[in-house]
Amino acid sequence: MRATATANDPMGDSTVRSHCQQVFKNRIRRYREMAILSEEVRQKVADSLKGLKGWLKLVVFTQEFECPSCGDNRMLMEELSSISDKVDVEVLDFVGDKEKADYYRVEKIPTTIVKGAEDYGIRFYGIPGGYEFASLIHAIKMVSSKSSALSRETKEHLKTLSKPVHIQVFVTLTCPYCPMAVQMAHEMAMESPLITSDMVEATEFPYLNHKYNVAAVPKVVINETIDFEGAVPESDFLKHVMRAGR
Repeated sequence: MRATATANDPMGDSTVRSHCQQVFKNRIRRYREMAILSEEVRQKVADSLKGLKGWLKLVVFTQEFECPSCGDNRMLMEELSSISDKVDVEVLDFVGDKEKADYYRVEKIPTTIVKGAEDYGIRFYGIPGGYEFASLIHAIKMVSSKSSALSRETKEHLKTLSKPVHIQVFVTLTCPYCPMAVQMAHEMAMESPLITSDMVEATEFPYLNHKYNVAAVPKVVINETIDFEGAVPESDFLKHVMRAGR
């Protein structure tokens, strides 16, 4: 588009800015007209979420000119909110809502936080599609019920943690074993206020792959000092968490 200069606007900046704003609005409109979930999947999700007990919120961090997967991630969460009246969604701008990004300690996007009456430390970095869609539904149902499926023994051990534990689970959306590790990490976050657990979609954050030497998934990194690969049993996962949190 050619910008026409005027005496008050010699470079035609207002015309360019107006055009860019309109392009952005049109892009958002097209996004909203599209659907991420098929009708068949929507019905299955609706059936799965019928039994939700409590209200919860999906807090989504994106930005005005969205990253490659930010738009799809936002639309996915908005669709889930439209399926169940127990699920609300709050869309925040990573730059414009910096105070909230700092509050939630969000350092990358897209980010989705699954929270109820309180923030349980359950995070998704990158779009939870593919096999990880099951992890998202699992987190929603768990937060709504305010309880995990961990054993009583594991829950008691987690109560003895004395320092913060940050769990990062690196995944790809085509990995059938990754959801087991993600859901285990999120369940432990649900049971301890000292634990924050992140699903990290590896292909969206290559610099983190390099930093943590991610060569296979799932790869779990705890407090920057402990790491292991594979979907391990609950008792083994707990041992790593307890070693990091004492």
